[in-house]
Amino acid sequence: MARSRFVGDAGLTARMTTVMFLLGAMFVGIIAVLIAIMPAGWAPIIGIIGLGVVWFQWYSSDTVAMKAMRAREVSAQEAPELHGMIERLCTLADMPKPRVGVADTDLPNAFATGRSPNRSVVVVTTGILRRLTAEELEGVIAHELSHVAHRDVLVMTVASSAGIVASMLTRGAQYGAIFGGGRRDSNTGGVPVWLVVLLVSLVTYAVSFLLLKLLSRYRELSADRAGAYLTMKPHALASALQKITGEINQIPDRDLRASQAMNAFFIAPAARGVSLRTLTSTHPTLEQRLEQLARIQAELDRPA
Repeated sequence: MARSRFVGDAGLTARMTTVMFLLGAMFVGIIAVLIAIMPAGWAPIIGIIGLGVVWFQWYSSDTVAMKAMRAREVSAQEAPELHGMIERLCTLADMPKPRVGVADTDLPNAFATGRSPNRSVVVVTTGILRRLTAEELEGVIAHELSHVAHRDVLVMTVASSAGIVASMLTRGAQYGAIFGGGRRDSNTGGVPVWLVVLLVSLVTYAVSFLLLKLLSRYRELSADRAGAYLTMKPHALASALQKITGEINQIPDRDLRASQAMNAFFIAPAARGVSLRTLTSTHPTLEQRLEQLARIQAELDRPA
């Protein structure tokens, strides 16, 4: 966890370490299985491609996320109030100031991404800028900055590589089933190679999907807590979350679907009419988040 004045979270650190270890072990397992069932000449190619995907995700995470949301970096001259707010919070948190981006969409949301605190970006949408008060927006920005300081945004980005690799393998297996599905391999007991690859990739995707969702829910609660203690205004973040969630319900389904790939990084998921109490939800329920913020507010209001 990066050093800053955000409150630490041993639980978050433990979960990030566990997720990275399990996904790393699973990634090694994928490579081992593929090397075992594929021709020997494919072994170095498989390893290089796998490492290349992980490196690309790590190196270009901020660029990819901004392109996905069609966001652009804005200067202090273009958005002086937003820059000023982020600079004040970074000074208060004793952390480097990230780049600032704005996505031109009515969807009220925000996210942070980047491979390190020095190479990070905080993005807000024009929709959230129009709807929140300055105090509420400050709570949202503090939440996002805590993701950068805790480095959980980096873990989420790198960990998502496993799902990308699995998706690539699935498509490759489907291609093999169509154009070479009759081939069998002695190392797999006569089972077609494409079927083994397909099963391995599906298991990998399912496990990485669940691990990422479990980490994502906890990290949101951790960021709420850290942001609330930094600003000392948990009520402002609570108000922002209620307003964002309510406004998302008014956004057309087409616009929500276009942004759902970024749900794990948003402060609130771009979804409506669904239960967030499921195992695969990227966020804790709004009730859980408000209850935690209410407890923090009561603690801060208690006489010393």
